[in-house]
Amino acid sequence: MFWKRKPKFQAPQITDQNFNELVGGSKLPVLLDFYADWCGPCKILGPIIDELAEEYQGRALIAKINTETNPRLSQHFAIRSIPTMYIIHNGEVVERYNGLVPKPNLEEILNGYITSEQGEEE
Repeated sequence: MFWKRKPKFQAPQITDQNFNELVGGSKLPVLLDFYADWCGPCKILGPIIDELAEEYQGRALIAKINTETNPRLSQHFAIRSIPTMYIIHNGEVVERYNGLVPKPNLEEILNGYITSEQGEEE
């Protein structure tokens, strides 16, 4: 090709092993996307999560958790269907969403927590 393609940004993968380090210690609002490779709706949501992870870098932690390879986290969060997303704020689960959520809605949700974080710092 005559032009260079920008490498596709991928949201960080959270695992049973790195959860406490990456999510437990996060001072930022966290969006966790529970997915599986075989899940059709997850394949639609995946690129949106990747875009949000890049756009919100430094303001929120947006990450993915593969339910097939991380059974302890899937059990801990009582995942019954996928995709399922959790919002964690100040170390507490504050919201849960099942199914596809449009990108503008996710941005609105994240912006609400980012704005409240900034208000607390002042």
